[in-house]
Amino acid sequence: MGTRLFVYGTLKRGERNHRLLADQRFVGPAVTAPRYRVIDLGPHPGLVMDAVHGLAVVGEVWDVSDCALAELDDFEGIPDPFARQPIELNDGSAEAYFWVRSIPRAARTGDRWPLG
Repeated sequence: MGTRLFVYGTLKRGERNHRLLADQRFVGPAVTAPRYRVIDLGPHPGLVMDAVHGLAVVGEVWDVSDCALAELDDFEGIPDPFARQPIELNDGSAEAYFWVRSIPRAARTGDRWPLG
């Protein structure tokens, strides 16, 4: 497989867009270093860097083929509203889709999605 990918929202197992990863290799549950935050954007979340008040975000890691990654990039709207960038995990690193637009003023945030 080509790329290790951290997912935190609708691509996770049991979520509505998981079908896009279903034929890829599940590595396992994962937690980021405490430098990030999930924002609630309504029908889906976004991930942002938060060096001051960051949280350890909970998600999953997948090994994704180059072909599947290209399809995911298209689905996520690379390069806007998301960009795929490296992310630091507690036990290594991966890539993740980061929200690149401004954060809505009233958006709720947390360490996982859906927010509790």
